[in-house]
Amino acid sequence: MKGTGLKKETAAALSYVLGPVTGIIFLILEKDPFIRFHAMQSIVTSVGLIAVREILIRSIVLYLLGQIVGILMFVLWLILIYKSWMGETWEVPFFGKLAKKLVKKV
Repeated sequence: MKGTGLKKETAAALSYVLGPVTGIIFLILEKDPFIRFHAMQSIVTSVGLIAVREILIRSIVLYLLGQIVGILMFVLWLILIYKSWMGETWEVPFFGKLAKKLVKKV
């Protein structure tokens, strides 16, 4: 048995559950390109959006925008889990392309 032994759609969906933490775990454990793409997209998207949100909420003027980004992150998180569970390779704009490039290098 290689990897986690989970169905590839299940493993891909689980790679989003704890953002970069589960993304790294599945990136290390799995060799399937579908799972590795979703794991890398989880890492890149989570880190990128968390950084953007943190920058925004540091400013009183942009605090509300930071909160909106937080809500959008949650909605995106649900969409990504659903899409990967359904077996789709859906790319988040910007982050998806970056994830595709990075997963080839790892």
